[in-house]
Amino acid sequence: MNRSSRRLIRNLQPERLQVAEISGKWGRQFPFRSYDSFRYPAHDICAGPVLDHDGQPRRFDLVLANQVWEHLDRPYEATLNVIEMLRSGGYFWLAVPFFIPFHAAPRDNSRWSARGLRNLLIECGFAEDQIEAHQWGNRPAALRNLEPDWPPQYDPDRDNLDNDPDFPICAWALARKTSHDA
Repeated sequence: MNRSSRRLIRNLQPERLQVAEISGKWGRQFPFRSYDSFRYPAHDICAGPVLDHDGQPRRFDLVLANQVWEHLDRPYEATLNVIEMLRSGGYFWLAVPFFIPFHAAPRDNSRWSARGLRNLLIECGFAEDQIEAHQWGNRPAALRNLEPDWPPQYDPDRDNLDNDPDFPICAWALARKTSHDA
């Protein structure tokens, strides 16, 4: 997921992008033109978009959400709020777990496969042909996720990174807002 997602973001020319991240710091690894992180509970993306000093939605070229949407009570509403924050031509990248242990921080509400993410994004108004969704996982990685010390540390001598499309551990998607989207 990380390698594939970094490639997706690098292909967007990060140095040209004004970026918002929802409750995370994954985006700090990129040389964005500007980067702001909006963390819960100071900002609840389910309650509305990030607003400027005039009370209008702030606009970004890219909104990131890494391992956040599974914790939201209203992920559909949150996605609609992200769309409000995107400029026309802007992107929304999100990554979520599928087969990992329950982890309430503060809540743990949902899981998505790549198809599930695609469906969520389409239902919220992104054009189907403007969504790229992927998933990764395998049975050995799933077994590692059941170990008492979670999350497990990657061990290159022990951990198999081959993808089994029928056993996702995580999913991620990049959706582009067009002038016709919500």
